[in-house]
Amino acid sequence: MKLILLLIVAMLFRVSMMAQPVRVMTYNIRYNNPDDGENAWPVRKAEVAALIRFHEADLVGLQEALIGQIEDLQQQLPEMKWIGVGRDDGKQAGEFSPLFYNATKFNLLQKGWFWLSETPEEPALGWDAACIRICTWGLFEVKETGKKFCFFNTHFDHRGDKARVESAKLILKEIQKKNPEGLPVILTGDFNLTPETEPIKLISAQLNDAKFSSKEAPYGPEGTFNGFNFNSPLDERIDYIFVKGPVSVEKFGVLTDSKNQHYPSDHLPVFAKLLLK
Repeated sequence: MKLILLLIVAMLFRVSMMAQPVRVMTYNIRYNNPDDGENAWPVRKAEVAALIRFHEADLVGLQEALIGQIEDLQQQLPEMKWIGVGRDDGKQAGEFSPLFYNATKFNLLQKGWFWLSETPEEPALGWDAACIRICTWGLFEVKETGKKFCFFNTHFDHRGDKARVESAKLILKEIQKKNPEGLPVILTGDFNLTPETEPIKLISAQLNDAKFSSKEAPYGPEGTFNGFNFNSPLDERIDYIFVKGPVSVEKFGVLTDSKNQHYPSDHLPVFAKLLLK
């Protein structure tokens, strides 16, 4: 009997060592617009950082982040590092879709970005898009176990129908190209699309929507966009976490954290606890 128990404990320990838990968040933090008044970035920045810290996110894909906002967050989250470039010039101009990662847990092995356009290697307006759009990616290694995974983060156009379809196709192509080893893949972003639309269906055909893959029942509301309206019905889901490969989703939630009936952004953060296998 003792031998059986020892074998069970050994097996459980081996399984626990094989699977690496990772906490992932995607969050459109709303660009620093002085016209937002009581919801302007200087009023919100401490709450955004506190939210990320409290939920102990290991990986965060941000959208609409300007360079000053990125610097503000890194100052308040010293354990985190980030990668990305401004979408307008490939340097610091315009919005970023940066990846923040806990540098005490992960090594960054490769990094890059591509534009959602016919010329992905350089800044360009794609198809019928209203804005230049970008996707940031990184190849990471878990320091403790050596496990590797790919992390992609993006922000789709809010108007161009063709741009959004082609952007979905391009990202799927780039994921395949940049991950020949079949490592776990995480894709986060504000896709500006609800689940029944063609681009989301294209992505869902090749990657798993974390909400529907979660072992636990999804937590929080359906919608992820609040428009800074505390009484929003929260019925518009446009922010997603997708996964692919040897990775399982343990938990999924849309977080409604607020302070004094004010949300830290006009989007809600989406959170998932994953296991890299």
